[in-house]
Amino acid sequence: MSTLTLKVPDVLNTQLNSYAKQKGLSKSEIVRIALSEYFSRDNISFEGSILDLSEDLAGSIEAPSDISINKDYLEGYCA
Repeated sequence: MSTLTLKVPDVLNTQLNSYAKQKGLSKSEIVRIALSEYFSRDNISFEGSILDLSEDLAGSIEAPSDISINKDYLEGYCA
């Protein structure tokens, strides 16, 4: 996940702090939700591959190189 730094007016920051405390959410979570809702409302879509959408996750775990093709690793996860 990328980090975004932004400047907001004091009044907006006060509202954000109050809302975050009231809802029990972090300010970051509230801003992420607000941005998602803004983009979905305006029908702004992201064009890209699944890799583009998940690039922050790719390679984020340490695992054997054959984990995606070796069924032995699925033991206990499938019926």
